[in-house]
Amino acid sequence: MELQGVSHRFVDLSGVRLHVTEAGSGEAVVLLHGFPQHWWEWRDVIPTLARHYRVICPDLRGAGQSGAPATGYDRESLLADLTGLLDALELDRVHLLTHDWSGILGYLFCLEHPERVRDHLVLAIPSFDAKVEPAMFGRALRYGWFNLVLPWPGLGPWALRRTGLAKTMLRGHTVGMSEDLVELFASQFQEPERAVAGSLLYRKFIQPEGMRIMRGQYRDRQLTTPTRFLIGAEDHVVRAGAGAQEIAGASHFLVDDRPDAVIEHALEFFG
Repeated sequence: MELQGVSHRFVDLSGVRLHVTEAGSGEAVVLLHGFPQHWWEWRDVIPTLARHYRVICPDLRGAGQSGAPATGYDRESLLADLTGLLDALELDRVHLLTHDWSGILGYLFCLEHPERVRDHLVLAIPSFDAKVEPAMFGRALRYGWFNLVLPWPGLGPWALRRTGLAKTMLRGHTVGMSEDLVELFASQFQEPERAVAGSLLYRKFIQPEGMRIMRGQYRDRQLTTPTRFLIGAEDHVVRAGAGAQEIAGASHFLVDDRPDAVIEHALEFFG
């Protein structure tokens, strides 16, 4: 996967080696991918943002070309990865653009280290202080049933490697992703350690932290970072609701469905 103007490097952190891509110059914008993707999720966004910013897209622990250790998928370790990455790149403050589970990671990072984030643009995640409607749980069971499979030891990794579960997740929650891209993102889970990492990520971070947010366990923590939420109008599970803006012609995989809208919002919000 090559993109004109993009450089690649590896950054060694405590317990993991991260693959990092960079382009452009100026104030730093860190783009964090969702599941089951990696840095290539941002391929259509990078060139335009790089005309205005230094764009940094890591493969997070377990994904893409980064290391996939058998541990480190809990809240503290993932936050330490992000802090360590900023330190290694000598970045004091950054703009943050996140999608899917990395939106939760970004939110927690803003709570813990508000001095390091200028602003945070979140894709496909409901507003962190919005009241969760009961109907959302029903939609999650119907369209996100894989959330009940992925966390299980043995079963989750097997499903990612042997049943094409990652392809099902991608195909069912996009309006425009090509089959070539579906195959590309899903192929990483043919490596056994990445299939295990995906299951661990759900078991140790995505499900427990998502539930804590929905139960309001962080509501006594004041979020001071300017934050904007974008939700695809055709997202099967999440509705825009209060505090979020709806993007027409997009489902959960907003960056793939409407990169133009993501770019527009990023330039306006970060600017």
